Amino acid sequence: MPTLRAVKWTSLLAFSLVAAFGIAGCQRKPPVETQVPPAQPSAEPTTAEAMATPEPPKTPSPPETPEPPKLPDPPEDPLATRIGFLAPISGFQASFGIDALNGARLAVDEIDLQGGVLGHPINLIVKDTESQTEKTGAVVSELIDTDKVAALIGEITTDRTLVAAPIAQEREIPLITPGATNDKITAAGNFVFRACYTDAFQAAVMAKFARSLDVENAAILFDASNPYGNDLKDAFKAEFLKQGGAVVAEESYRAGDADFSAQLNAIKLKNPDSIFLPSYYAEAALIIKQARQLGIDVPFLGTDGWDSNEFLKIGGTAVNNCYFACHFSSEHLSDKVSAFNDAYLAKFQSPPPPLAALAYDAVWLIADALQRAGSAQPAALRDALAGTKDFSGVTGIITMDEARNPKKPGIIIRVQDGKFTYLETVEP
Repeated sequence: MPTLRAVKWTSLLAFSLVAAFGIAGCQRKPPVETQVPPAQPSAEPTTAEAMATPEPPKTPSPPETPEPPKLPDPPEDPLATRIGFLAPISGFQASFGIDALNGARLAVDEIDLQGGVLGHPINLIVKDTESQTEKTGAVVSELIDTDKVAALIGEITTDRTLVAAPIAQEREIPLITPGATNDKITAAGNFVFRACYTDAFQAAVMAKFARSLDVENAAILFDASNPYGNDLKDAFKAEFLKQGGAVVAEESYRAGDADFSAQLNAIKLKNPDSIFLPSYYAEAALIIKQARQLGIDVPFLGTDGWDSNEFLKIGGTAVNNCYFACHFSSEHLSDKVSAFNDAYLAKFQSPPPPLAALAYDAVWLIADALQRAGSAQPAALRDALAGTKDFSGVTGIITMDEARNPKKPGIIIRVQDGKFTYLETVEP
């Protein structure tokens, strides 16, 4: 029988074990995380989904077609005849140069379409003088020395052609000017020609026309800084006096002037029947506008320097009832002129102006001479040009005289209602 002491120890041990076990079993265990499966899409679409229009499946874009490689320009025919063209393509007289260049390019296109010259095309090499006399010499030298041209066409105005002509003569390269009328141009030498008539001829035409308008007393207003105005003034005065007229006033201005009131008021005091104004288009239009503002209503008589649509734009209605000598009118028709008009209109969407016709004739004169010479050698070409006779141009039938100036008619143009209108033809 156990003793009391043993029983106590046994009971105490049992209590301790129960207590330890119970406390451990009663402690809270951490919660076990529950994995919630993702929501599965409903088998039935929602109302919004049912109402939406399903997007059509995207069609893949076709691959971009690469642009074909740009082919280089065909090489120049080594036997092409190289002709230099110098004109004011930019600057204050660009209207002159652009008109002339259009006519020249049309002629080249026609010649090449017909098989070229001597079986080869013409290569027209264009240089811009920028309406500056001081640039002309360098342009001519570049065309001769670098571009190796067989002939030159240009320049358009008297002052720049007077620079170009002696260089061409010295280098013995034929030069033909479409529009420079000064009598001294061809005096530079036997390699220098022109497609236009001379100042002496157009001054005589205008003096004769003035007398036909019963002009007895004329005034003259001219550009003293330019040989074009100076020579035309002298030629008109001599011819007008010869035909029984009187010159009652003679006033001058300088290129770049904008106020002509002093000269016009001096002329107004002399009460002339008409005013002869040998000027380029920009100054001529301004002068006539200022004259009308001062109450001078008599007709102005001009020269081929008026030949530009810019004259009409600047002058407006002020230049009505004015007249000038010209080289060509698209209204003065022949079969050749009609064909030229149609071709020019198709290419440039406007009727041909006179400088376009002159440059067109200049190119054809060279082509005709090349064909007759049988060679592009400058000396042979020069001889053939000098021998030109009864050439049918759009500006008339052309025969070169001993001074290499063409014998051909002049034309009188009337300015009215914003247009140049053909009035009459004057034979040489």
